[in-house]
Amino acid sequence: MSQSNLEKQEAKLKQLNQKIKAEKNKIEQNLGKQIIRSANLDYGTLTTPQIKMIAKKVAAFLNQDQNNQ
Repeated sequence: MSQSNLEKQEAKLKQLNQKIKAEKNKIEQNLGKQIIRSANLDYGTLTTPQIKMIAKKVAAFLNQDQNNQ
């Protein structure tokens, strides 16, 4: 392969990785919004420790649910 083709492939790979990262961020934001909405939480009063606690509880629930299947 020529250097030019390798550079083009590298650029495409980099672009694809950026798209994947953007999509992951979008999913994470949507998941967070849905959890907050479903739990009737107030965005303005959520603290970082509360967010971490909620995340741990959701993760524990999901892990428990997966282990029971």
